[in-house]
Amino acid sequence: MAMYPNVNWELVPEHIRGGLKRYIDNGIPPGSFLTAVLSNDLREAFGCADYINRHRLFDIVSFLYGSAPAGCWGSPERVASWIERGGLSEAA
Repeated sequence: MAMYPNVNWELVPEHIRGGLKRYIDNGIPPGSFLTAVLSNDLREAFGCADYINRHRLFDIVSFLYGSAPAGCWGSPERVASWIERGGLSEAA
């Protein structure tokens, strides 16, 4: 991802990287699992998680905590705002 050249994307399972990148870069709404994680809704995240994501949830949150812009995750309001503004592409 050009906007994050030194980010360890290996923390994020491969099958959800594209959705997370599109969300961060362009504010494109991700699927239900990522939306729950980004919104800080643990109950919903586990309810929507597939086998891989359920076992990698700690890694995904570690990625968000260490690499994602703080304004793009943490509450449903932040997620909605990030989508509305178009992610990083429109943040500047």
